[in-house]
Amino acid sequence: AALTVRFLTRRFIGEYGDMEFIYSHNLTVDGREILLHIWDVPNSQEQAEDGSAEEKRIQWADSFVLVYSICDRASFNILPLKIQFIKAAKEGQSQEKVPIVIVGNKRDLHHQRVVSSEEGRLLALSLDCGFYEVSAAE
Repeated sequence: AALTVRFLTRRFIGEYGDMEFIYSHNLTVDGREILLHIWDVPNSQEQAEDGSAEEKRIQWADSFVLVYSICDRASFNILPLKIQFIKAAKEGQSQEKVPIVIVGNKRDLHHQRVVSSEEGRLLALSLDCGFYEVSAAE
């Protein structure tokens, strides 16, 4: 949620509950106006749901940004299964590759890092995804 709000408002708010939100945002890319709809779901909520709610979100979306904390190994370890689930649901219907980006957040907390940048890059490479490391705070 912090990364989404930072992207939309350019402000950092550090504390969020486990709430699900859909945001809409206009963006100009290469001179074209684009309307983004962002369905922000905290990981703790996804784990508590059945597969049908997650399937609904996957069918709704055209692309995916999966965020993990570089300070939380568990948030990183669940990514391969999530990505396989997304690809099976989206690419199984067509031959088009679904755009997926893996983002390691909290780069500013390097002293608490438990997932290396190299691990993130290698995972993204092995799953044919984009990769970035960022800091919502900075």
